[in-house]
Amino acid sequence: MRETVRTDHVAIVTGANHGIGAATARALAARGVAVLCAHLGPGGEEVAEEIRRAGGRAAAFEADLSDPAVPGTLFDVAEERLGPVDILINNASGWVQDTFTPDPVDRFGRPLQPVTAETWSRQFAVDAMAPALLIGELARRHRARGAGWGRIVGLTSGGDLGFPGEVSYGAAKAAQVNYTLSAAVELAGLGITANVVHPPVTDTGWVTDEVREFVASSSTHFHVAEPAEVAETIVFLTSDAAALVTGNTITLR
Repeated sequence: MRETVRTDHVAIVTGANHGIGAATARALAARGVAVLCAHLGPGGEEVAEEIRRAGGRAAAFEADLSDPAVPGTLFDVAEERLGPVDILINNASGWVQDTFTPDPVDRFGRPLQPVTAETWSRQFAVDAMAPALLIGELARRHRARGAGWGRIVGLTSGGDLGFPGEVSYGAAKAAQVNYTLSAAVELAGLGITANVVHPPVTDTGWVTDEVREFVASSSTHFHVAEPAEVAETIVFLTSDAAALVTGNTITLR
């Protein structure tokens, strides 16, 4: 990661300890943005340390987004360590693979479980409730300090017919899309843009040869992307050049 000129922008990136979240944290930092790497599990501090070694500003904070108190805490930590937050990347997922079918595994051999209150609660807490509360926290603090510039980017998945085999995941992501697009309308007067990125199949460690063969034969999936490629689109949406891009779900293929 190259060292760049520091900006006054501060970002919270959730799920920044691996995959697209880590790549986005690095890419933002390479453009001079200070980054709070929010994470659950190992890797967050390593990403933040990598950014600092390259001359950027970053901090890591481990927290479980299923706790409704966490969004406020993340903003408190970011403000204390880095400054007021004006970029929010809702990347984290509480991914659970549940289904309405009796099948024990999906087409790639991954284990399935039936939809239960527990699978629903975990998925919606992290993928829908937390993004909504984080957006609300950004908006509240933005108004309070009289700020006039902000960026929100969410991550989604699924399709027109939901997400068979990952039904709660798809439903929670659809809820996050709705929250984010509503924010684009409600917060436009505050100078905040809000968009959603739908990545292509992205190799975050789960992609097998069978998955690559599926993508190669698909009429709707064109690439197996690297996390850094997806991060470039996310970072563009946080730039001044993307000031007119808001209220969109951007599908990468």
